[in-house]
Amino acid sequence: MGSTTLALAKLLSDDDPDTIRLVKEQLTVIGEDNPSALQELANADDARVSFHARDVLTHIDGCRAEDDFNLLCLLSGEILDIEEAAWALAKVIDPSASLLDFRDQINDWGSEFLERVACVTDNAERVQLLSEFLGEELEIRGNSVQYYCEENSHLPYIIETRMGIPITLTLLYQMVAARAGMKIEGINLPGHFIARHGDVFFDPFHGGRILSRADIEQILIRQGMELRDFHLLPANSRQFLLRILANLLYVYDLAGDKEKRARIKSWMEVLAGATINK
Repeated sequence: MGSTTLALAKLLSDDDPDTIRLVKEQLTVIGEDNPSALQELANADDARVSFHARDVLTHIDGCRAEDDFNLLCLLSGEILDIEEAAWALAKVIDPSASLLDFRDQINDWGSEFLERVACVTDNAERVQLLSEFLGEELEIRGNSVQYYCEENSHLPYIIETRMGIPITLTLLYQMVAARAGMKIEGINLPGHFIARHGDVFFDPFHGGRILSRADIEQILIRQGMELRDFHLLPANSRQFLLRILANLLYVYDLAGDKEKRARIKSWMEVLAGATINK
């Protein structure tokens, strides 16, 4: 660790907030080029030094996560891996999160589901088995108590708590099913997001309940709309991600978080390819 870094570390014990702020700004510059030095400070015995160094590391990780997600949006074109986009968004929401364990959990669930569905050829039966596994056994369900919160768009939170909103639960079903060779598509209904496997529609928010056309008609009626065939077309990956971001935009609107709102809005504009009205 260089002498400059050591000198700055000593200043982290200062009680003056302005001094701490200036030191952390300098450590941010150092940490971007020499993360190992900053990591040493984060592991220091001095609790105050460690706390501030970890805060700087989280800030650096957050900036990198935002840059990575911005690049993903810019380069997505017509091809976008929605799962990788969701993991990238998870790092934006919580830069300190370690995603490896959560990725492993999805793989484990996928492997377990594959054993159950390997010999099944009927679409409705596949959906029923998937719903029994995720909705009943794992108790993955809609978070109706805290619907409008950031965490409902955060994959690690959804995997850990087994709760989410319609679109992120559809994504979770899609990810698990994909590892068993089962294709799940998202259906971007107004006011609700559901899933489809072949000709079978179902609702991950309500435990994977299979939906008839009449059920879907009722969803549209509640929005004051009439069901049209185009409503049942699968959402592409960009539309999928746009709706996840739209949910976050609404959450930040409610919270009055202008900085996060502006960040989400800019990404939505890139993905949509057009300016979104304020």
